[in-house]
Amino acid sequence: MTRFADQVAIVTGGAQGIGAAYARAFAAEGAKTVIADILDGSELAEEIKATGGDAIAVTVDVTDSSSVAAMVENTLAAFGRIDILVNNAALFAALKHSRFEDISEEEWSRVMDVNVRGVWQVSKAVVPAMRQRGAGKIVNIASTTALKGTPMMLHYTASKGAVIALTRAMAREVGDDGICVNAVAPGLTMSEGVLETGYWSDEWIDRNVSSRIIKRRALPGDIVGTVLFLASSDADFITGQTMVIDGGAVPH
Repeated sequence: MTRFADQVAIVTGGAQGIGAAYARAFAAEGAKTVIADILDGSELAEEIKATGGDAIAVTVDVTDSSSVAAMVENTLAAFGRIDILVNNAALFAALKHSRFEDISEEEWSRVMDVNVRGVWQVSKAVVPAMRQRGAGKIVNIASTTALKGTPMMLHYTASKGAVIALTRAMAREVGDDGICVNAVAPGLTMSEGVLETGYWSDEWIDRNVSSRIIKRRALPGDIVGTVLFLASSDADFITGQTMVIDGGAVPH
């Protein structure tokens, strides 16, 4: 399939985990894909090119405005346009579960900087290129934690609630520019980070799964289709929305 032929898609946090799944999927459907991550995404970019796709890896810190600006400049220099942004970069898997009064100020600030300010900074950096073309799709990655009020990770839950609010307000500001802004809210997903940190016990995961209508663990591939749909022309009349992808734990 080539529904994104000649389009350029930026995926922040795209070097590994669910972000890498998004990057591979966009490339497989014809997009020139920018793997924008604080980690080295060059191996993934080479993998995509080896299978006939087109991709570049750009190092970016989404909390640093100059780093974000350089990422956008590198994207435009390489591909000449920006059609799609997936704001995926976030702190999650390595956050230890703790009561809200035990979260340090430093950790709270770091989560908000990456998960909220990062979405805002990258979005405002790419919007001028989208506005110039009169079209664009921004897909923000929220979480069902914000809808459930998930305990023991208040900073993460609050940050994803902010992403939902940001999505709604941003959509209203750029609608007249032909830019659609939506969010997806996945449930707990078996990403590389979740599997590798060791913080997520089988008991915690099984309790989460038991709340779902479809009672199985979510995989990165379960999220990809909805992200691609929202980035495609099929979703040209959808904006300001949050689509829940969690097997039915939170009907929304």
